[in-house]
Amino acid sequence: MQTLQVFRNKELAGYLTQTDDRNFIFEYDDAYFNNPAAPPVSLTLPKEKKVYTSQVLFPFFYNMLSEGFNRALQSRLLHIDEKDYFGLLKETANYDTIGAITLKAGN
Repeated sequence: MQTLQVFRNKELAGYLTQTDDRNFIFEYDDAYFNNPAAPPVSLTLPKEKKVYTSQVLFPFFYNMLSEGFNRALQSRLLHIDEKDYFGLLKETANYDTIGAITLKAGN
């Protein structure tokens, strides 16, 4: 199992986990959830006290990945399979992302 911390504007918002059977889990951090001023990280992941599960990487996070030639280049340079979306997120979404969301290896 691997987990990434999900930050919104440098504030810990939740956790994205890839399970050993390659399913995905997203859950909001308690402090972030309890902050009424904190918005959801995505419209597709409403701020609710529940565990979101999926058999594929949530589209919101998938769309943070590079496409085409850039993804192929990143995969080659980082020695990560081009279809290892979680691995690519782990290595590329911790800085220089479009928007307020970044991901960092953690818990």
